[in-house]
Amino acid sequence: MEKLTHKTMEDFAKSCGVSRPTLSKYFDDPTSVKPATRALIEAALRSSDYQPNLYARNLNRKRTRNIGILVPALTDPFYAEMVNRLELRLRNEGYWPIVFSSHGLPELEVEAVNTMLSLKVAGALVAPLGKKSDPRTFEKLAQNLPIVYFDTYIEGSTPFIGNDNYQSVATIVEYLCRSGEAPAYLDIPHVNHNSPERLASYIATMEAAGCEPLVISTNAAYTWEFERIGYEQMDSLLRAKSLPRKTILCANDRLAFGVMAATFAHGLKIGRKKGDNLRIAAHDDHPLSRYTCPPLTTMAQDFAAMTASSVNTLLTLLGDAIAPVQTIPHKLSLNGTLVMRQSA
Repeated sequence: MEKLTHKTMEDFAKSCGVSRPTLSKYFDDPTSVKPATRALIEAALRSSDYQPNLYARNLNRKRTRNIGILVPALTDPFYAEMVNRLELRLRNEGYWPIVFSSHGLPELEVEAVNTMLSLKVAGALVAPLGKKSDPRTFEKLAQNLPIVYFDTYIEGSTPFIGNDNYQSVATIVEYLCRSGEAPAYLDIPHVNHNSPERLASYIATMEAAGCEPLVISTNAAYTWEFERIGYEQMDSLLRAKSLPRKTILCANDRLAFGVMAATFAHGLKIGRKKGDNLRIAAHDDHPLSRYTCPPLTTMAQDFAAMTASSVNTLLTLLGDAIAPVQTIPHKLSLNGTLVMRQSA
């Protein structure tokens, strides 16, 4: 049987035999109308192709059910995993997530923030670029709606949920020192707060263990192409036969992917078995880290806790939390977990 066609809410309301305000009330919350009315509307929906224009309805509200999610790059496996988890949690809470990526570019980050404001999102979960972000842009956003930073932050009083880089880097440095040669540290461009924090923790932990810190500084300018710079830097070190140590701790997993590819290209073996040439470890436990060859030893960030704490904090700020966060965190740092695999 061909379904009936209704172009507007007014047309569909007449077909149902209910008023437009009653129909609007149903779409906001089906339980808010009488059971008999709800049954009438739902029967009409089954026989019609009508779909309410949620975008238009949201724009007519003082506060929408949309939540903006902004990340530096959706191609980054860490941010892809976080967006996936945040989207599902927000949908379960009755919100509609709208995802933005700045693609590593400050001008697109500003554009994304302005778009969120024009869409009148109820709140936002933001992983800012960091060093290249315009603080005034986020001051403007915070003045208009509740926001929570995750992974990294802009200085100020906005709540932040992220990894405890000092704890997690110290944990993996201590493991590498007691299980073999002390690691050299391969750095990345300091695009946000995470990079200098990880570097500082490496140096402090090595010195506390009585080992000499050895930092291989990146020769790359500002970029989010970590796999590429990892490959190029490792290739250069191996060609020059100037690799300072046989244990390398990479600033993040994406950098390690490039380092491992260059090591393979030079015919060297990665691992902790007898006869292997290099140990390589990193930080983040990206979803792909377990599938490198060999699987990458790394520090796992707590995706589940970061998702839960970020959303719970935002819902509390919105006044929409069933169990509100008792204390809104200025900065909540989550411990990482060592994941020992075959690479180190």
